[in-house]
Amino acid sequence: MLDDRAKLLLKALVERYIADGQPIGSRTLSRASGLELSPATIRNVMSDLEELGLIVSPHTSAGRIPTAKGYRLFVDTMLTVQRDGLQAPALPAEQPQKVIANAAHLLSNLSQFVGVVMVPKRSSVFRQIEFVRLSEKRFLVIIVSPDGDVQNRVIFTEVDYNASQLVEAANFLNANYAGLAMEQVRERLKGEVERLRGEVAALMQAAVNVGSENQSDEADVVIAGERNLLAVSDFSSDMDHLRRAFDLFEQKTQILRLLDISSQAEGVRIYIGGESHVVPFEELSVVSAPYEVDGKIVGTLGVIGPTRMHYDRMIQIVDITSKLVTNALSHRR
Repeated sequence: MLDDRAKLLLKALVERYIADGQPIGSRTLSRASGLELSPATIRNVMSDLEELGLIVSPHTSAGRIPTAKGYRLFVDTMLTVQRDGLQAPALPAEQPQKVIANAAHLLSNLSQFVGVVMVPKRSSVFRQIEFVRLSEKRFLVIIVSPDGDVQNRVIFTEVDYNASQLVEAANFLNANYAGLAMEQVRERLKGEVERLRGEVAALMQAAVNVGSENQSDEADVVIAGERNLLAVSDFSSDMDHLRRAFDLFEQKTQILRLLDISSQAEGVRIYIGGESHVVPFEELSVVSAPYEVDGKIVGTLGVIGPTRMHYDRMIQIVDITSKLVTNALSHRR
């Protein structure tokens, strides 16, 4: 437990370091805190904070900088978010993919860091399905979702089909299975083989298989503004830090895992680098929030930047963008 004096000094140190990016000495901290304390008293408090693992002294300086643990205490107990009239342009109610891409660029532009948006998995429920012959044994499957989203899939079959067979297969699927998930249709079709002519059943099974496989793997993440990190002194002065950050963006797997975890909680969440396996680099922090469609959480978005970021501003940026995405996707329906 920290006393009020120690908390005030830690808060002043974190805020000053975020603003300047330079290790904070006792004289600077005395002025920043506004406390009438002797340099010796401040040094003693800083020594206590260092023993608690909240600040650390870089090898090249007598000043101190916050650790991930120090940032966490600051964010959880000392951060006050003041609404400063942040203006963000509305996102038009376009196709979901366009809304997601626009949101990632908006996050990047407003934060000057990296914007990330998790693409929601598309529903595997279909409203209508049609077949179009492209060439011998090659067909286009057109799948229309309940909200009007259209997906096209190409399938290859062992035998060729004529126009009447394609219509027969589409009519059977639309009449008997519209409104069901592809996985359900696939299972039910296995029991329908006896009732259907074998070749048409095989066509339908192939279409449903490719539809469900593509939709189940649909989750992805859109990333914008990676090059913004080149302008951040914390990274530009250390190529190893920068390389590790770009490796993270290239892999995407860990970012997806993080956003998936974030979608399970309401409101803005902050992940300080080095705290967990999800954000494995002490130099990075993530501010995230879920977004909804018609009251249901379907994905997450956020900002990735250095641990030395203005968290109050990032919280506002992420919060307002999540609301803009929610409105754009919900009003599209």
